[in-house]
Amino acid sequence: MFLSRYLFSRNNDYICQQCRTFSSSRIIKAGDRHLPRQLPSSPARTRFAPSPTGYLHLGSLRTALFNYLIAKATGGQFLLRVEDTDTKLSADLAKKRTVADAEERLYSDLKWAGLQWDEGPDIGGPYGPYKQSQRTALYQQHAEQLLQSNHAYRCFCSSEKLNELAQRRAKLGLPSDYDRTCEGLPVPQSDERASTGEAFVIRLRVPPEAPEYIDLVYGPVGKPNHSRKAYNLGEALYEDPILLKSNGLPTYHLANVVDDHHMRITHVVRAVEWMSSTPKHLTLYKALGWKAPEFAHVGLLQDSSRQKFSKRKGDLDIRKFADEGIFPEALLNYVALFGWSHTNKSDVFSLSDLTRSFDLKFTKGNTVVEPHKLIYLQKKHAAKHISEGGREFQIIVDRVFEAIRQEFENPVWNHPLKSYRGHLSGDELRSLIASVLQYTAKNYTTPKAFFDNYKYLFYNEPLPYFGLNTKLIEMHATCASLWPHLRLVNSNLRQVPHEEWTDGVINEKTQEIISEVKFALQRDCDESDRIDEKAVYKSISSYLRLAVARGGSGPPMHTTMALLGREVSLKRLEELADSLAAQFPEQPES
Repeated sequence: MFLSRYLFSRNNDYICQQCRTFSSSRIIKAGDRHLPRQLPSSPARTRFAPSPTGYLHLGSLRTALFNYLIAKATGGQFLLRVEDTDTKLSADLAKKRTVADAEERLYSDLKWAGLQWDEGPDIGGPYGPYKQSQRTALYQQHAEQLLQSNHAYRCFCSSEKLNELAQRRAKLGLPSDYDRTCEGLPVPQSDERASTGEAFVIRLRVPPEAPEYIDLVYGPVGKPNHSRKAYNLGEALYEDPILLKSNGLPTYHLANVVDDHHMRITHVVRAVEWMSSTPKHLTLYKALGWKAPEFAHVGLLQDSSRQKFSKRKGDLDIRKFADEGIFPEALLNYVALFGWSHTNKSDVFSLSDLTRSFDLKFTKGNTVVEPHKLIYLQKKHAAKHISEGGREFQIIVDRVFEAIRQEFENPVWNHPLKSYRGHLSGDELRSLIASVLQYTAKNYTTPKAFFDNYKYLFYNEPLPYFGLNTKLIEMHATCASLWPHLRLVNSNLRQVPHEEWTDGVINEKTQEIISEVKFALQRDCDESDRIDEKAVYKSISSYLRLAVARGGSGPPMHTTMALLGREVSLKRLEELADSLAAQFPEQPES
């Protein structure tokens, strides 16, 4: 298990492979003095724009959260936009790229997390529609505008020609950029070929120099001067990305820019893998005469083998966390620490705390995600909910109640001991759960873990003893065996009547038992031997915990026995006495 200080493994000089070619020569090493750290003084408009090609995972939740926080911290608006143009592809391609229920899951998972949007597909807004599949005409309009202004051109090259070009360049170790075969076509000829129905795409005419900009994470970013027509191994290389496909649908580059402009987006936080696309987007903004938003490119989230998490592989699907009982605020707290630096003394934040504390102190480099920090934060949020009581505490009680019910009432579950405290009504069982939670608040993580740790409290029949011999060896006083005197524990506790079987009375009786056992031990030992009262107390406590809780952790034993009740507690003490008599026949039975 890694220590928490190793949880976030960051390499400040790391640049992902996809962006290495772009970034290594184009990020100006000017230091953090150029980076704005304060939030904008005016309300920001931000957006989260996923595609329905997979479920919400940790990386996409982090992107949504950062954009949400910038908007809410400045009194602005947070938008949800669905980039679903893949659904309008051919049936086969759409089936491969989209997940049937991804959009509905997106809505429910974001709501579960507490990230409510101000505008979106389901609630509308002044700049809708908020699904790209419903905005095709707008993209086509702006593509035509770019043609008219000579910032774009039609490309009639067949897919076969482009594949051949890509294969040839791959053999040379070159990127599969376009060679601008169609860039020089006279406009009348291009118009004529298009009017006859010949298939074409529209490409952006990338200028010789990419525009510079200030990235909110990396600072000044720009492209060095180069020839308009760069040659490499005899090959002409041009980026010239496709803006509009032959079926009339936009690519990400065009749709993203058009939507952000029309929806008045002021700030964009996205993963560093999109950093290489930003110059193309800025070129589009300039060509269309629009002001670009501010950009912040944050590092990727990686697993322990430093592989990027993938939504298509279901890596860390948010629903899995919810199903396990992770609190939404704990998960948001967790992902907020991936790429954001704060000066607070504690890492524990509620969503409102994050909103008050958030600024633009993003950190460079990728983050290796480990689970230990999440467990720590889950415990902290659980302790707060339990101490405060109220609705959140009742939700925990209900989740634990359901976990216990499912554990024992599942017809396919074949546990050797199915007898549990079924005599308790629903309210009584909830009351028991609430009491245990209050005593164990600092250790609560999930409903299943709670049941696994304290299942001895919910059985009528005792569980098997685990590690019995090890416990027995530890339970000896200095000069004489403790076993002959343990019958005092059972007999004295039997003297407590049912109506007085309470936490306080059991604690008092236990203290009396310890004094009696100490006196008995002193009587059996030489006067020169000293009886260690702490050792006696520890041995008696271990005996009780072994009998009543099967050696498990939990509330103090007098509290545990009060929660279990007199009948169950005494029965378990008798069970242990029988086990001791069987394993140590020379010792008298209680």
